[in-house]
Amino acid sequence: MCDTMVALGKATADGSTILAKNSDREPNEAQLLTYVPRQQHADGEQVQCTYIKLPQVRETFEVVLSRPFWMWGAEMGGNEHGVAIGNEAVFTKEPYGKEPGLIGMDMLRLALERTDSARGALELIIELLRTYGQSGNCGLKHPTYYHNSFLIADAREAWCLETSGQYWAAQRVTDRRTISNGLTIGREWEMASPGLVEHAIEKGWCKSAAEFDFARCYSDLIFTRLDGCRPRQCRSAELLAEQQGRFTILSAMAALRDHGARAQGPGWSPAKGLVMDTLCVHAGLGPTRPSQSTGSMVAHLSDDRPTFWLTGTSAPCTSLFKPVFLGSSGLPDLGPEATGTADERSLWWRHERLHRATLKDYATRHGLYADERDRVQAAWVAEAEHVIAETRGQRAEEATARLRGLTSACFERADALEQAWLELVQQAPPGRSGYPLFDFAWRGYNRQAEFRP
Repeated sequence: MCDTMVALGKATADGSTILAKNSDREPNEAQLLTYVPRQQHADGEQVQCTYIKLPQVRETFEVVLSRPFWMWGAEMGGNEHGVAIGNEAVFTKEPYGKEPGLIGMDMLRLALERTDSARGALELIIELLRTYGQSGNCGLKHPTYYHNSFLIADAREAWCLETSGQYWAAQRVTDRRTISNGLTIGREWEMASPGLVEHAIEKGWCKSAAEFDFARCYSDLIFTRLDGCRPRQCRSAELLAEQQGRFTILSAMAALRDHGARAQGPGWSPAKGLVMDTLCVHAGLGPTRPSQSTGSMVAHLSDDRPTFWLTGTSAPCTSLFKPVFLGSSGLPDLGPEATGTADERSLWWRHERLHRATLKDYATRHGLYADERDRVQAAWVAEAEHVIAETRGQRAEEATARLRGLTSACFERADALEQAWLELVQQAPPGRSGYPLFDFAWRGYNRQAEFRP
């Protein structure tokens, strides 16, 4: 399960577009940061997606992605033209295609590799949906099938696209928008698939076009309620509304780290609760809390230089966002690619030592480093803005070197800081979450991944 939000120029402090997303997946489903340069392709070449091959285009654009390690497609990412996309699983009344096909994450990556605007990405995803449909398992250990919604943005505009099988509706974002794991488009949209309303009437989901509402007619209400998407979407919308005209990169990061209004007081722990009703999600025991925020992104989209702030690690409340600038040779060496088995040589699993140690007594241990995390994050955002300003008049080679250096430095500093925070946590008195079932669940996740705390 996931949460995505976007704020356009009227809603942000600097007039830019900011798109942010938490990707929530199985607790051991490591998420990789992947950089792909601009490439030329030969006639007749094909691209292997997660399950199927598609005809390749002559040129694909430079992209940075955050993707589950076993998928070709991505949960979120951006391209050299400043297009950013986040997708959501949505549960609808239309049957789910279970045969291996094109999944929503593949559509997202294809749109980033092939289009140079939000509108272009929207139209490409719609064309992919019309041509190939959407089908295939989207779960690692537990087979999971769903349809998809997307927030698609560039520096000037954003679109919300929601699907149900082959049917879809698209709505232009006028100011700000948040989506979670449920359909949100109701009676108004800019574009829709042929037969959208007529199909609902034929199925008996509404009696006439006058009473048609896309979300109400097409949503599977049981799964939509169980996944906690309504309280999460209400919370993200509330956080954006509170900062209308003042929303910043740091605001977006804080929103992705949010555990709800009730978490503001002392003693709060993610061990509490039965459903996934917070933006920063921590898995628990049982079918209603199966997922963990396994990767996060804040895309700062402007006419100047887009910046993609990525964690490359789980649980944004225990993570630092690092800046990535396209056109600057992508990512530093992050070690071997992570899998579902623990390997501390990889960035994702190295951070899990801090994350999972913190969960043993979150109420006490998170506070040992949260303030420093916020100070460091604010300093990095200010440093990135300063470097971007200074490189405007520099030669391309000099600007690229400075931006690449900043990216590498932030990843190195993050590693060192998280190691220091881990030592602080390990020196704290032994503790428990206070919720035996929560501890039991995480012992199971550790055992499955061969992770030794």
